[in-house]
Amino acid sequence: MRKSHPIRRVVLATAATVSGVVLLLSLKPSSDPTSASAAGAAPSAAAAGQESPQGGTGAAGTTTVDGDATQTQYGVVQVRLTVANGKITQAQAIQAPKGGTSDQKTALSVPTLNKEAVAAQSANIDSVSGATYTSTGYKQSLQSALDKMKEAAASSSGSSAGSSSSSGSAQAQAKTVTGQVAQTQYGPVQVRITVSGGKITKAEAVQAPKGGTSDQKTALSVPKLNQEAVAAQSANIDSVSGATYTSTGYKQSLQSALDQAGG
Repeated sequence: MRKSHPIRRVVLATAATVSGVVLLLSLKPSSDPTSASAAGAAPSAAAAGQESPQGGTGAAGTTTVDGDATQTQYGVVQVRLTVANGKITQAQAIQAPKGGTSDQKTALSVPTLNKEAVAAQSANIDSVSGATYTSTGYKQSLQSALDKMKEAAASSSGSSAGSSSSSGSAQAQAKTVTGQVAQTQYGPVQVRITVSGGKITKAEAVQAPKGGTSDQKTALSVPKLNQEAVAAQSANIDSVSGATYTSTGYKQSLQSALDQAGG
């Protein structure tokens, strides 16, 4: 057999070695796997940082105000307002008459009243036909919520203006005055008013005749008397038909509260 030449074997071995080195270099990754992974994760982290949380700055400037619960002949009505930048953005009845025909009347009237409250930005809204008591109670609770909203705004502006005079601060603060108890044939009547800026912002009967038919007469008359007291800004209001004694006692106690409040 013919033997291979020694020089030829050396040349072939060297060529094989060079080919192997070239092959290894071509298979080496262009960058470190760890750094490539980190580079891939960076965009997702940045995207997550750009996502705004639900609520955001808009929710931070929004507040809710609950009006007083108003007793009507068919049940309690209470209104909640959502306020942003001093404006009503939503109105809802968190309490409303229910049971029997009240369910139907509430379903009929409350959505309309909610819509009108936002549109009017006040309690000067129309009653819904066929749901007079619910509408009246709604407007009273709505007015009390608006009063609270105004008082909070006045208090906030008063505290931010450190140089305001003491008389101006006194006007910004609301105060409550309770009239004397007026005894009637069917029970005592006592009125409490809230006064702010020299005006009645709220009137309520903290005592009224109760028991038997008096419950119905009180539920019928007191909400109307409360509303008229705020509207008239005096005790010169009309008596409610069918509740003469309660009306008379209410006006007497209201007058004594006004006297204490300074007119």
